[in-house]
Amino acid sequence: MQGLHQFIPTKDKIAYINLLLQVGFDTIDFGSFVSPKAIPQMRDTTEVLSKLDLSNTKSKLLAIIANYRGAEDAAKHPEITYLGFPFSISETFQQRNTNSGINESFDTVKRMNDLCGKSNKQLLVYLSMGFGNPYGDEWNTEIVQHWAEELIDEGINLIALADTIGVATPEQISNIYPLLCSQSPGTSFGIHLHSTPDTWQEKIEAAYKSGCRSFDTTVKGYGGCPMAKDELTGNIATENLVGYLQSQNERVGLDMDKFREAMEYSNRIFL
Repeated sequence: MQGLHQFIPTKDKIAYINLLLQVGFDTIDFGSFVSPKAIPQMRDTTEVLSKLDLSNTKSKLLAIIANYRGAEDAAKHPEITYLGFPFSISETFQQRNTNSGINESFDTVKRMNDLCGKSNKQLLVYLSMGFGNPYGDEWNTEIVQHWAEELIDEGINLIALADTIGVATPEQISNIYPLLCSQSPGTSFGIHLHSTPDTWQEKIEAAYKSGCRSFDTTVKGYGGCPMAKDELTGNIATENLVGYLQSQNERVGLDMDKFREAMEYSNRIFL
């Protein structure tokens, strides 16, 4: 939602997320504790949170944060399980995304992880630009490994390898994902992929066959990074992932009737 210019009414956000909470997903990324000037769409996150029905759901809540202040705000809410922070291995993107460089952001990660420990939260770090960047910043597999190891050494055990601009190839995914998992078996690695409509399956398949079972997706694939070279590049669609997993005889454990209801309601959100 955060990339949409037209403000989505708070009541519609609440109704939509409450539907998603009934589907059976492991985690719902419900909002962001970020500057309302930077991301006006998320200015009502606290109000949305107060109206979510968590009485009959197994789903956990994740909030995105961009700095320590946002982490402090999110940590005040016992309903939230995960705080998600985008840590980029591209200096340029880190500056653009959080107004701080890599080293400064890494110090912030350490402080946020300490805060999470004191607040009964878990910090999920997105290792963004994990498959390359459009800025000319140096990128290679060794850099990805280095920062993953740095995060793990600081006690971060939830990391999502993020294809921020949709440039990852199946070969890269098949190489990097199992490499990180084999070197750090105690760490939970997920994957956050962006894709054009004609390449999502090969990316999902590469990640799945590499052992990934934690995927970030959005209903109908809405959202994406404005730095992507192709305007058709967006998030992986949840329904596409579900269909692929079912084709692999995976038990997705979802209430498909509620999922269809949520997809229908999404037409009000994503006009």
